[in-house]
Formats: sequence, structure tokens, C-alpha cells
Amino acid sequence: MADSVGQDQASGLRRAINPKPVQVIAITGGKGGVGKTSVSLNLAMALSARGKDVMLLDADLGLANVDVLLGLYPKNTLLDVMEGRLTLEEVIIDGPGDIKIVPASSGFKDMAQLTPMQHAGLIQAFSELSVDIDVLLVDTAAGISDGVTSFCRAAQEVIVVICDEPASITDAYALIKLLHRDYGISRFNILTNMAKSAQEGREVYEKMVKVTDRFLDVTLNFAGHIPYDEYVLKAIKKQRGVVEAFPRSKASIAFGTLADKTLKWPIPKVAGGHLEFFVERLVQGNQQPNAEVMP
Repeated sequence: MADSVGQDQASGLRRAINPKPVQVIAITGGKGGVGKTSVSLNLAMALSARGKDVMLLDADLGLANVDVLLGLYPKNTLLDVMEGRLTLEEVIIDGPGDIKIVPASSGFKDMAQLTPMQHAGLIQAFSELSVDIDVLLVDTAAGISDGVTSFCRAAQEVIVVICDEPASITDAYALIKLLHRDYGISRFNILTNMAKSAQEGREVYEKMVKVTDRFLDVTLNFAGHIPYDEYVLKAIKKQRGVVEAFPRSKASIAFGTLADKTLKWPIPKVAGGHLEFFVERLVQGNQQPNAEVMP
């Protein structure tokens, strides 16, 4: 009985600390080189420019890259949080455009290898977060590792970034197939990046639809396209987001359009919209059942 009361009090405290639902969007891609991290960063900045409090979680636990893209050198990372050395708020760093960034720790292969202590630390860290945010963007690693699928499964929305390359479409299909088969995810948002024109962006999306319609029972939503823009490369060399460095560029305008679309996506009105629920789903999906004892 006492445990039940304590849990109720803890739940009530979490709701009091962070009462509004948080939109959690995972940004992923079947392969590297499609510009996934650039999309994550610039979408975060575009949402912030629209008055939203945004946090960007660098979920590439093996090869952290958000801080590299921005020329930041965080002293502490998510690993310090998971191992109980620091709170989440102590590792959050301020990024450009008033966004908050949770830097990843290099050297972790995937979420499936977290220890029970790290599991508990991750849940507690997000549950006790007092920073008020509207949107959590999760920049996953490339590929179909357990870490990637776990973050995608736990998020409310998944944006799959593709480009006009056969390998990009093939690998994106493999990721979508895995998420649908193993986790029951049936709706995905497809974003074409580095498109030469709006028509090409749509055609690449339609190639993706043609493949999934034939073999999978999933729904693909066209999230739009980000045009190929030399200003993106110039911004990367400056270690800045193109939305900040060149706000009038074609890519920046497209990221603004993408931000407007995401703001129209439904946000849960119940407990499922809160951060602790996101992390509980994330961790529970990676807890391995006890091995059977052989007679």
C-alpha cells in the first residue's frame, strides 16, 4: 500500500514539474550520409524560431556528431547521467537558436547493452527533468541497430530521411520493415533530403511508397523535401546550422516549412506525451527476459 502511495506521489510530482505533453520525434535514416543530423539540428532551430522550447537529444551513442557539427566540446555527456554521476540538467548544453542539446557519449554500441543501473538512471533523469520543453527531437544513429529501433519505437513520430540513391531507399525500406515487423509501427514520415527540385523530392518519395506498398502494410506520409543547397555546406564549414547562418537560403525556407508541418501533428493529451513515458518505453523495449533454466 505504501509503495502504491509513493508511486502515485512520484507520478503527481512529475506531472507538476512538467505538466504539458511533449512531442517526441525521432529522426532516422537507413544509411549514413543522408544528412540526418543536419535535418535534426535545423529542424530544432526552425521550431525554436516559431516559439517552441526544443531539446535535441544526440542518440548516436556510438559516434556522437551533433556537438561536432556545431563545434561544441561538452565536458559531460549522457553516459554520466546513465551511470548516476550527474543529472540530466547538468549535462544539457545551450545550442544556437535557444535550443537545448543533450550530448551523446561515444563508445556505446546500443541501448540493449545498458546495465540495469543505467536503465534506471535514464528513466529517473528524464522523469525529474524540470526544464520546460515542447518538443524533443531524437537524432538517431544510422542503420538498423537495436539503439536506432528502440528510439524510433519509443517516439510518437518517426521521420525517415532519404535521398535519391538506391542504397538510401533500400536501407530505409529495411529499417521500416524491421520497425513494422518487430514493433508494430505502421506510420512513417518520409523526408527527401538534398533534392535537386520539388519534383525530384516527390519522385523519390513515390519510389519509397511503391516498394512499401508492394511488400508492407504501412502508411508513408510525405513530410516534404529539403533542396540541395550549397549554403548548407557553407554552414557546415562554419559549424553552424543553415537556418541560423543563412536564413533566406532555399534550405532554410524548406526547414521552416517542415517545422510548420510537424507543429500540425497530433500531440498526446495524456501521460503518454510526457518524457518519462518515452524513456520507460525506450528502456522496457530493451530489457532482456531471464534466460530459461535448462533441466
